[in-house]
Amino acid sequence: MEDHAAGKKDPDGAYGTPQKYDPTFKGPIYDRGCTDIICCVLLVIAIVGYVVVGVVAWTHGDPRKVIYPTDSRGQFCGQQGTPNENKPFLFYFDIVKCASPLVLLEFQCPTTQICVSKCPDRYLTYLSASSGYTPSDLEYYRQFCVPEFKDLQKAAIEVLKDKECPAMLIPSTPLARRCLPAIQAKKGVIMVGNETTYDDGHGRRRNVTELLEGAKKANLVLEARQLAMKIFEDYTVSWYWIIIGLVIAMVASFIFIVLLRFLAGIMVWVMIVMVILVLGYGIFHCYMEYAKLKGEAGSDISLKDLGFQTDLRVYLHLRQTWLAFMIILCVVEVVIILLLIFLRKRILIAIALIKEASRAVGHIMMSLLFPLCTFFLLCLCIAYWASTAVFLSTSNEAIYKVFNETACQFSGQTCKPETFNTSNVTKLCPDAQCLFAFYGGETAYHKYLIILQFFNVFMFFWLANFVIALGQVTLAGAFASYYWAFKKPDDMPAFPLFSAFGRALRYHTGSLAFGSLILAIVQVIRVTLEYLDHRLKAADNKFAKFLLSCLKCCFWCLEKFIKFLNRNAYIMIAVYGTNFCTSARNAFFLLMRNIIRVAVLDKVTDFLFFLGKLLIVGSVGILAFFFFTQRIKLVQDTAPSLNYYWVPILTVIVGSYLIAHGFFSVYGMCVDTLFLCFLEDLERNDGSAEKPYFMSPDLKKLLKKTNKGQPDA
Repeated sequence: MEDHAAGKKDPDGAYGTPQKYDPTFKGPIYDRGCTDIICCVLLVIAIVGYVVVGVVAWTHGDPRKVIYPTDSRGQFCGQQGTPNENKPFLFYFDIVKCASPLVLLEFQCPTTQICVSKCPDRYLTYLSASSGYTPSDLEYYRQFCVPEFKDLQKAAIEVLKDKECPAMLIPSTPLARRCLPAIQAKKGVIMVGNETTYDDGHGRRRNVTELLEGAKKANLVLEARQLAMKIFEDYTVSWYWIIIGLVIAMVASFIFIVLLRFLAGIMVWVMIVMVILVLGYGIFHCYMEYAKLKGEAGSDISLKDLGFQTDLRVYLHLRQTWLAFMIILCVVEVVIILLLIFLRKRILIAIALIKEASRAVGHIMMSLLFPLCTFFLLCLCIAYWASTAVFLSTSNEAIYKVFNETACQFSGQTCKPETFNTSNVTKLCPDAQCLFAFYGGETAYHKYLIILQFFNVFMFFWLANFVIALGQVTLAGAFASYYWAFKKPDDMPAFPLFSAFGRALRYHTGSLAFGSLILAIVQVIRVTLEYLDHRLKAADNKFAKFLLSCLKCCFWCLEKFIKFLNRNAYIMIAVYGTNFCTSARNAFFLLMRNIIRVAVLDKVTDFLFFLGKLLIVGSVGILAFFFFTQRIKLVQDTAPSLNYYWVPILTVIVGSYLIAHGFFSVYGMCVDTLFLCFLEDLERNDGSAEKPYFMSPDLKKLLKKTNKGQPDA
């Protein structure tokens, strides 16, 4: 019987519960086989297909279309190894024709665009440059003409008619590699290059405010870029202090988890007492307000007689309002006290499980670093998805369209620059131009690009959920090996985390693929609904909007439920090695049979995690605030000089939250695993020599359970 009591090692080196007299019982981490093989095969096929899509995208795609601006002939500005290598900026012949910066970024501005080495820095018209024939002005002007323009003796009217040079130059600033007017405001007056008007090149003076139609948001983006530069400067001088703050958050998170072993009970009971005292004070305050209003004019009017009032402060002058508040608080107080009386034992069990989880984490310290592995794999998924999406979106060919200033029946139609000048379009529409519009295509590959993008998004969700599931199963397997070790920690495997990781990949890849596939389908549907909602914002169909809102709400709830079910199913997979459906069913009914314990444990752990995150993030954030604002005299000279002190402070706060969340996610998985193992232990074992309890001595003492004929571990 000693082998049964101590547990038995499987070939992977993990401990499981012994073979019981109950023939249907399969001990945790014992006698495993591959599960959900079909889903495993599907996942492998999907990954192979995903790789093929990536290779095809990388073959046809060209990220330069995103990185470099493109001129009217589809050539990239600033690309090495091309004639435009030393011309990184895109210049617009007539920026006024561009409706907004959005049009500029989509390369659909109806004016000639060329690549230039620098943006113009002065006001100048071609008429003035050519009539004066100052060599320096004309030579300066020529760099903003099309590359084929060589004849400086050509009449200015002919040059402008053939659109070989722009009619005017305006002081511009490079923004997103595009030359946009250097618009600025001085004392409320819009100016460009210290001028309020400019010559449009045709002998007319125009107000610079007209340029805002072409680049009205340029200054905002420019200011955003300047802000980004200052933020970058702040990071360069404060990065090491930020790292120190994050290390402090990491140490504080670890200390908090260790202290939960000793302070969990105190924290929970102090919280309960504080809630009771706060409610008691609320009842007292309501009674005092109720008594104070006695005899005052108008205070005895009933709520029914008063009716609805937009100024809610009116209700605070009625005795009936405070009486209602007092009754509600009294009911809540009584309910909480009754719950404490009837649920006190379950609260004690929850506290004992939290303390046990702290011990388990202490024996498997590597588990605290395991989220880094999950984070790394998620980064790989995100990087592959993002790169594939970029290559797919840049797989299109250059499309040229007819642009014109006056009405033309060919406007917007596709054209070919090579044959455009000899076509009928130029005869019927003399001012029409064949300009680069965007990237597209008519081949079968281009027609199915949207499907490939959809497949890319779907595979991202599937693989990301698979990585998260793998992390959860690994942690659950490691902590289950702790619970089912009869003599803790002597009967634990040497490397519980690595053993659990190997078992998950060797036996349960299919089950993890199954669970993550279900969740991925729901998430893709939610993304689709969000896209449809975005497209319907401008529509007036209220029924469609209402139906869409209902569907979004339903699928949000469904996603939350599936995440909850998957998490507990993965624990059962790690413990028993059953397939996904069996594990999900067993976990669900096991939790339903112990729904009150589940609710109590969930609320207690939520409170402790909230308190831990609040303490860690709050304390580290306050420390960062006093340090970076130079309010700590001891290190006042050490703190760096910053443009915006909130930059490192917010970085430390967000980083501290993520670190605390990572630590507590491991701890939460430990609590959930031990809880399910505890419930299974209670249902399957009776404390006899053949079926001993594996729970800790504290839990056995709390439940008044003993292992007959055997000393407790």
